[in-house]
Amino acid sequence: MTLADKVSLAMNRMAEVLTRFGPAVAVGWTGGKDSTTVLALWRNVLRRQDPGRSVQAINLDTGCKFPEVLDFRDRLAREWDIALHIVHPRQDLAHYPLAVDPLQCCRDLKIAPLNEAIVNLGTTALLTGVRADENPDRAKRPWLEDHGGHLRAAPLLEWTELDIWTFLVRENIPWCVLYDRGYRSLGCIPCTSRSGHGERSGRDGRKEVQMDHLHSLGYF
Repeated sequence: MTLADKVSLAMNRMAEVLTRFGPAVAVGWTGGKDSTTVLALWRNVLRRQDPGRSVQAINLDTGCKFPEVLDFRDRLAREWDIALHIVHPRQDLAHYPLAVDPLQCCRDLKIAPLNEAIVNLGTTALLTGVRADENPDRAKRPWLEDHGGHLRAAPLLEWTELDIWTFLVRENIPWCVLYDRGYRSLGCIPCTSRSGHGERSGRDGRKEVQMDHLHSLGYF
């Protein structure tokens, strides 16, 4: 598929989600390049099909995100008039063993608060920036899947990293400055470094090999 084909497919998928779930749809927006692409496409879909509806986005702030990511998130939310729901974990990070056990860390700081927010907000469909080429587990997933109480939609499933950057540059969509400093994938500070060979090589490898288990718990 060409990038134009992938854009068309992604927007058709989003239109299908909009038709099925209406106002209960939100974007799971991390502030990273992939979910920002989803956010941009979703805005376009709403403009065409339901111009009066605001863009709902759920952002998970674990308390250990890069300040550059948070600054970018807040700035773009203002510029694009996003109805942003920022979610925080219940744990006191001053006494939490960050990144000692990456699976437990993800469960406590990401998965549990996200699932709680989805229920509290009445979200029935969550749009994510998941791509098949990021991880072997993600390559096995369908673009639309049931997560028990809500659906997860990955409209960019067939996109590559190059597709994302081509789209962002072509459409003049902003991105976090950390990408200009050598990062290719952005997570929490303790588990993220500048990437080496692979796109997610800068992420904690202990978590990457357990992606299937994390996904079953509600991780993107």
